[in-house]
Amino acid sequence: MKKNILYLIMFALVAISFTSCDKESEDKSSIVDYPKITILGDVFYISPQGSTYTDPGCRVTYQGADYTSKVVVSGLEDIDVNTAGLYYVTYTAVSPDGYRWSETRTVAVCDPNITTDLSGDWTLQTGSYRNYDNGGEVGFEEYGITIQQLAPGIFSVSDFFGGWYDQRADYGKKYAMVGQMQLLADGSLKLLSSKVEGWGDSLDDDFVGSYDEETGILKWDVGYADGLMVFRVILKQ
Repeated sequence: MKKNILYLIMFALVAISFTSCDKESEDKSSIVDYPKITILGDVFYISPQGSTYTDPGCRVTYQGADYTSKVVVSGLEDIDVNTAGLYYVTYTAVSPDGYRWSETRTVAVCDPNITTDLSGDWTLQTGSYRNYDNGGEVGFEEYGITIQQLAPGIFSVSDFFGGWYDQRADYGKKYAMVGQMQLLADGSLKLLSSKVEGWGDSLDDDFVGSYDEETGILKWDVGYADGLMVFRVILKQ
């Protein structure tokens, strides 16, 4: 009887040992090794309007060896050095096992003659509203948004909705319409990009905005959800 118990204990220990080895081998074999991409130069690159843009490129390694010759670059053909805006250069490399990795550089083509800096905290003013499905204007005010200069004339905006969802409705920052805009020489504004994380969509293409340096008023009108909603946002620092 004692021998049987001893044999059972020995069998259990051997089984555990094999299980541990198998698990260890399984963990090692499941490790995924991606190409490592290092962007050379600035990740956010400022290029004056009208100048020649020369991309600094990137360096790629795979398992410690140089892999740069395998990189595929996209977006360079989209850069218009005569038109201010944000452009994106993406570097992509694929490992021999088919695992893909990408890194992206932002190229800001800017007008160096634009010296107005809109950076700071702005407060929503009386006259701001949302109109839902032509059902009438619902005013809102006193919510705050933040603007940051990325390059001369190019700015990030914390919420193109003016605080309607993330502050007024208290949905949180995932429902702020973040993005970038450009200030032109005549004081008008151009929408460069927008996205609301919570719903995964962006503003309509009918953005109209302006900045009045004399009054300090910044404002824009924009549609959302294929024109179902219209926002008028009026701001002052």
